[in-house]
Amino acid sequence: MVVLRQKGFDSVPRPSAYRTGNFRLSLPCPVAAAVRCGEPIDNVYMLRDQKRGSGTSLGPMSMKRMRDIPNHDRPREKLATRGPQALTDAELIALLLGRGVKGRDVSQIAGDVERYLRNAEGSPSYDALLAIEGVGAAKACEIMACFELGRRYLADDGVSGSRITCPRDVLPLIAEWRDRKQEYFFCITLNGAGEVIERRTITVGILNQSLVHPREVFAEAITDRAASVILAHNHPSGTLEPSTQDISITRQLVEAGSILGIRVLDHVIVTKKGYVSLKELGHL
Repeated sequence: MVVLRQKGFDSVPRPSAYRTGNFRLSLPCPVAAAVRCGEPIDNVYMLRDQKRGSGTSLGPMSMKRMRDIPNHDRPREKLATRGPQALTDAELIALLLGRGVKGRDVSQIAGDVERYLRNAEGSPSYDALLAIEGVGAAKACEIMACFELGRRYLADDGVSGSRITCPRDVLPLIAEWRDRKQEYFFCITLNGAGEVIERRTITVGILNQSLVHPREVFAEAITDRAASVILAHNHPSGTLEPSTQDISITRQLVEAGSILGIRVLDHVIVTKKGYVSLKELGHL
Protein backbone atom coordinates (compact mmCIF):
# COMPACT_ATOMS: atom_id res chain seq x y z
CA MET A 1 0.00 0.00 0.00
CA VAL A 2 1.30 3.49 -0.89
CA VAL A 3 0.80 6.19 1.73
CA LEU A 4 0.85 9.84 0.57
CA ARG A 5 1.75 12.35 3.23
CA GLN A 6 2.54 16.06 3.23
CA LYS A 7 5.50 17.62 4.97
CA GLY A 8 4.81 18.55 8.56
CA PHE A 9 2.29 15.79 9.27
CA ASP A 10 2.94 12.80 11.42
CA SER A 11 2.97 9.48 9.70
CA VAL A 12 3.81 5.88 10.24
CA PRO A 13 7.41 5.18 9.13
CA ARG A 14 7.87 2.91 6.15
CA PRO A 15 10.87 0.89 4.94
CA SER A 16 11.60 3.29 2.08
CA ALA A 17 10.44 6.72 0.91
CA TYR A 18 10.44 8.64 -2.36
CA ARG A 19 10.19 12.43 -2.37
CA THR A 20 8.43 14.43 -5.12
CA GLY A 21 7.69 18.17 -4.81
CA ASN A 22 6.07 18.95 -1.46
CA PHE A 23 4.98 15.36 -1.03
CA ARG A 24 6.72 12.31 0.21
CA LEU A 25 5.81 8.84 -0.99
CA SER A 26 6.36 6.06 1.50
CA LEU A 27 6.80 2.86 -0.43
CA PRO A 28 7.83 -0.72 0.25
CA CYS A 29 11.49 -1.19 -0.74
CA PRO A 30 10.91 -3.08 -4.04
CA VAL A 31 8.34 -0.52 -5.15
CA ALA A 32 10.62 2.41 -4.28
CA ALA A 33 13.38 0.85 -6.36
CA ALA A 34 10.97 0.41 -9.25
CA VAL A 35 9.85 4.04 -9.07
CA ARG A 36 13.42 5.29 -9.11
CA CYS A 37 14.16 3.18 -12.21
CA GLY A 38 10.95 4.11 -13.99
CA GLU A 39 9.58 0.56 -13.79
CA PRO A 40 5.77 0.12 -13.60
CA ILE A 41 4.84 -0.89 -10.05
CA ASP A 42 2.58 -3.72 -11.26
CA ASN A 43 5.58 -5.46 -12.77
CA VAL A 44 7.29 -5.61 -9.36
CA TYR A 45 4.38 -7.51 -7.86
CA MET A 46 4.11 -9.76 -10.91
CA LEU A 47 7.74 -10.72 -10.47
CA ARG A 48 7.31 -11.18 -6.72
CA ASP A 49 4.25 -13.41 -7.19
CA GLN A 50 6.06 -15.63 -9.65
CA LYS A 51 9.02 -16.02 -7.31
CA ARG A 52 6.52 -17.18 -4.68
CA GLY A 53 5.28 -19.88 -7.06
CA SER A 54 1.92 -18.38 -7.97
CA GLY A 55 2.46 -19.22 -11.66
CA THR A 56 1.68 -15.66 -12.76
CA SER A 57 3.27 -14.74 -16.11
CA LEU A 58 6.03 -12.18 -16.05
CA GLY A 59 4.35 -10.23 -18.89
CA PRO A 60 6.38 -7.13 -19.76
CA MET A 61 9.24 -8.23 -17.50
CA SER A 62 9.91 -11.30 -19.69
CA MET A 63 11.67 -9.21 -22.35
CA LYS A 64 15.26 -8.33 -21.50
CA ARG A 65 15.62 -4.60 -21.05
CA MET A 66 18.51 -2.63 -22.52
CA ARG A 67 20.02 -1.88 -19.13
CA ASP A 68 20.07 -5.62 -18.36
CA ILE A 69 22.22 -6.37 -21.43
CA PRO A 70 26.03 -6.36 -20.91
CA ASN A 71 27.70 -3.30 -22.40
CA HIS A 72 29.59 -5.23 -25.09
CA ASP A 73 26.33 -6.77 -26.36
CA ARG A 74 24.37 -3.52 -26.63
CA PRO A 75 23.61 -2.38 -30.21
CA ARG A 76 25.84 0.70 -30.20
CA GLU A 77 28.87 -1.08 -28.76
CA LYS A 78 28.31 -4.13 -30.97
CA LEU A 79 28.16 -2.00 -34.12
CA ALA A 80 31.34 -0.15 -33.16
CA THR A 81 33.34 -3.35 -32.57
CA ARG A 82 31.80 -5.85 -35.03
CA GLY A 83 30.19 -3.71 -37.72
CA PRO A 84 26.51 -3.20 -38.65
CA GLN A 85 26.21 -6.64 -40.23
CA ALA A 86 26.52 -8.20 -36.75
CA LEU A 87 23.29 -6.57 -35.56
CA THR A 88 19.79 -7.99 -35.88
CA ASP A 89 17.02 -5.93 -37.47
CA ALA A 90 15.60 -5.18 -34.03
CA GLU A 91 18.99 -3.99 -32.77
CA LEU A 92 19.42 -1.67 -35.76
CA ILE A 93 15.98 -0.22 -35.08
CA ALA A 94 16.84 0.17 -31.40
CA LEU A 95 19.86 2.24 -32.44
CA LEU A 96 17.59 4.53 -34.45
CA LEU A 97 15.14 4.89 -31.59
CA GLY A 98 17.90 5.62 -29.07
CA ARG A 99 15.86 5.05 -25.94
CA GLY A 100 12.48 3.95 -24.75
CA VAL A 101 9.64 5.81 -23.10
CA LYS A 102 8.04 5.60 -19.68
CA GLY A 103 6.78 2.07 -19.20
CA ARG A 104 8.34 0.72 -22.42
CA ASP A 105 11.96 -0.23 -22.94
CA VAL A 106 13.60 0.55 -26.30
CA SER A 107 13.90 -3.19 -27.03
CA GLN A 108 10.12 -3.61 -26.77
CA ILE A 109 9.44 -0.69 -29.08
CA ALA A 110 12.06 -1.89 -31.57
CA GLY A 111 10.37 -5.31 -31.67
CA ASP A 112 7.02 -3.73 -32.53
CA VAL A 113 8.60 -1.55 -35.22
CA GLU A 114 10.39 -4.57 -36.72
CA ARG A 115 7.14 -6.54 -36.99
CA TYR A 116 5.44 -3.59 -38.66
CA LEU A 117 8.27 -3.05 -41.17
CA ARG A 118 8.12 -6.69 -42.23
CA ASN A 119 4.48 -6.26 -43.20
CA ALA A 120 5.09 -2.83 -44.77
CA GLU A 121 7.46 -4.40 -47.37
CA GLY A 122 9.97 -1.58 -47.23
CA SER A 123 7.47 1.28 -47.51
CA PRO A 124 6.70 2.46 -43.98
CA SER A 125 3.86 4.88 -43.36
CA TYR A 126 4.26 7.89 -41.08
CA ASP A 127 0.80 7.43 -39.55
CA ALA A 128 1.35 3.71 -39.03
CA LEU A 129 4.65 4.32 -37.25
CA LEU A 130 3.00 6.91 -34.99
CA ALA A 131 0.40 4.30 -34.05
CA ILE A 132 3.14 2.14 -32.47
CA GLU A 133 3.30 2.80 -28.73
CA GLY A 134 6.55 4.56 -27.91
CA VAL A 135 7.21 5.99 -31.41
CA GLY A 136 6.80 9.74 -31.62
CA ALA A 137 6.82 12.12 -34.57
CA ALA A 138 10.60 12.63 -34.48
CA LYS A 139 11.42 8.90 -34.48
CA ALA A 140 8.82 8.16 -37.16
CA CYS A 141 10.47 10.77 -39.37
CA GLU A 142 13.94 9.34 -38.72
CA ILE A 143 12.87 5.82 -39.67
CA MET A 144 11.22 7.01 -42.87
CA ALA A 145 14.26 9.16 -43.72
CA CYS A 146 16.54 6.10 -43.35
CA PHE A 147 14.40 4.07 -45.74
CA GLU A 148 14.27 6.87 -48.30
CA LEU A 149 18.03 7.46 -48.13
CA GLY A 150 18.72 3.75 -48.63
CA ARG A 151 16.26 3.63 -51.51
CA ARG A 152 17.99 6.54 -53.26
CA TYR A 153 21.45 5.07 -52.92
CA LEU A 154 20.38 1.61 -54.03
CA ALA A 155 18.67 3.10 -57.07
CA ASP A 156 22.09 4.29 -58.24
CA ASP A 157 23.40 0.94 -59.48
CA GLY A 158 26.47 2.33 -61.23
CA VAL A 159 25.12 1.34 -64.66
CA SER A 160 23.15 4.21 -66.14
CA GLY A 161 25.35 7.08 -67.29
CA SER A 162 28.60 5.07 -67.37
CA ARG A 163 30.69 5.89 -70.42
CA ILE A 164 32.07 3.04 -72.53
CA THR A 165 35.25 3.84 -74.45
CA CYS A 166 36.93 0.42 -74.59
CA PRO A 167 36.11 -3.25 -73.84
CA ARG A 168 37.59 -2.95 -70.33
CA ASP A 169 34.90 -0.40 -69.42
CA VAL A 170 32.29 -3.16 -69.79
CA LEU A 171 33.77 -5.30 -67.00
CA PRO A 172 32.38 -3.39 -63.97
CA LEU A 173 28.87 -3.72 -65.44
CA ILE A 174 28.95 -7.53 -65.49
CA ALA A 175 31.64 -8.34 -62.91
CA GLU A 176 29.32 -10.26 -60.57
CA TRP A 177 28.46 -12.77 -63.32
CA ARG A 178 32.02 -13.65 -64.28
CA ASP A 179 32.13 -16.90 -62.30
CA ARG A 180 28.47 -18.00 -62.49
CA LYS A 181 27.72 -21.66 -63.25
CA GLN A 182 25.19 -20.72 -65.92
CA GLU A 183 25.75 -18.66 -69.05
CA TYR A 184 24.23 -15.15 -68.95
CA PHE A 185 23.85 -13.11 -72.12
CA PHE A 186 23.61 -9.32 -71.74
CA CYS A 187 22.73 -6.42 -73.96
CA ILE A 188 24.07 -3.01 -72.92
CA THR A 189 22.32 -0.13 -74.68
CA LEU A 190 24.13 3.17 -75.28
CA ASN A 191 23.17 6.64 -76.43
CA GLY A 192 24.94 8.66 -79.10
CA ALA A 193 27.58 9.83 -76.63
CA GLY A 194 28.56 6.27 -75.70
CA GLU A 195 26.88 6.48 -72.30
CA VAL A 196 25.07 3.47 -70.89
CA ILE A 197 21.30 3.65 -70.95
CA GLU A 198 20.60 0.22 -69.47
CA ARG A 199 22.07 -3.25 -68.96
CA ARG A 200 19.67 -6.13 -69.44
CA THR A 201 19.87 -9.90 -69.13
CA ILE A 202 18.57 -11.37 -72.38
CA THR A 203 18.86 -15.08 -71.69
CA VAL A 204 20.14 -17.47 -69.07
CA GLY A 205 21.45 -20.78 -70.38
CA ILE A 206 22.75 -23.99 -68.88
CA LEU A 207 26.50 -24.58 -68.55
CA ASN A 208 27.91 -23.49 -71.92
CA GLN A 209 24.94 -22.80 -74.15
CA SER A 210 22.57 -19.85 -74.33
CA LEU A 211 20.03 -19.34 -77.09
CA VAL A 212 19.84 -15.76 -78.31
CA HIS A 213 17.36 -14.30 -80.81
CA PRO A 214 17.71 -10.84 -82.41
CA ARG A 215 14.13 -10.03 -81.42
CA GLU A 216 14.93 -10.24 -77.68
CA VAL A 217 18.20 -8.34 -78.10
CA PHE A 218 16.84 -5.35 -80.01
CA ALA A 219 13.32 -5.04 -78.60
CA GLU A 220 14.50 -3.12 -75.51
CA ALA A 221 17.17 -1.29 -77.51
CA ILE A 222 14.42 0.18 -79.68
CA THR A 223 12.45 1.14 -76.56
CA ASP A 224 15.56 2.84 -75.16
CA ARG A 225 16.07 4.67 -78.48
CA ALA A 226 19.63 3.36 -78.34
CA ALA A 227 22.20 4.44 -80.91
CA SER A 228 24.28 1.32 -80.34
CA VAL A 229 24.62 -1.79 -78.20
CA ILE A 230 27.38 -3.88 -76.69
CA LEU A 231 26.84 -7.61 -76.22
CA ALA A 232 28.40 -9.55 -73.40
CA HIS A 233 28.24 -12.98 -71.86
CA ASN A 234 30.16 -15.18 -69.43
CA HIS A 235 31.79 -18.55 -70.06
CA PRO A 236 31.13 -20.93 -67.14
CA SER A 237 33.82 -23.24 -68.53
CA GLY A 238 36.45 -20.60 -67.76
CA THR A 239 37.86 -20.51 -71.29
CA LEU A 240 38.17 -17.15 -73.04
CA GLU A 241 38.26 -18.62 -76.52
CA PRO A 242 35.06 -17.64 -78.41
CA SER A 243 33.14 -20.63 -79.73
CA THR A 244 31.93 -21.02 -83.30
CA GLN A 245 28.42 -20.35 -81.99
CA ASP A 246 29.58 -17.13 -80.29
CA ILE A 247 31.00 -15.83 -83.56
CA SER A 248 27.95 -16.91 -85.57
CA ILE A 249 25.46 -15.26 -83.17
CA THR A 250 27.52 -12.08 -83.11
CA ARG A 251 27.51 -11.75 -86.89
CA GLN A 252 23.78 -12.46 -87.02
CA LEU A 253 23.11 -9.69 -84.49
CA VAL A 254 25.40 -7.25 -86.33
CA GLU A 255 23.35 -7.79 -89.50
CA ALA A 256 20.04 -7.37 -87.63
CA GLY A 257 21.30 -4.21 -85.97
CA SER A 258 22.39 -2.66 -89.27
CA ILE A 259 18.86 -3.09 -90.62
CA LEU A 260 17.41 -1.36 -87.55
CA GLY A 261 20.03 1.37 -87.53
CA ILE A 262 21.47 0.21 -84.19
CA ARG A 263 25.18 -0.58 -84.29
CA VAL A 264 26.67 -3.56 -82.46
CA LEU A 265 29.92 -2.08 -81.17
CA ASP A 266 31.40 -5.17 -79.57
CA HIS A 267 30.79 -8.56 -78.01
CA VAL A 268 32.74 -9.16 -74.79
CA ILE A 269 33.27 -12.58 -73.24
CA VAL A 270 34.20 -12.69 -69.54
CA THR A 271 35.41 -15.28 -67.06
CA LYS A 272 36.96 -14.99 -63.62
CA LYS A 273 40.34 -15.07 -65.38
CA GLY A 274 39.72 -12.04 -67.59
CA TYR A 275 37.93 -10.97 -70.76
CA VAL A 276 38.20 -11.02 -74.53
CA SER A 277 36.72 -8.68 -77.15
CA LEU A 278 35.44 -10.13 -80.41
CA LYS A 279 36.03 -6.76 -82.03
CA GLU A 280 39.68 -6.80 -81.02
CA LEU A 281 39.92 -10.36 -82.35
CA GLY A 282 38.61 -9.17 -85.72
CA HIS A 283 35.23 -10.92 -85.67
CA LEU A 284 33.23 -7.68 -86.04
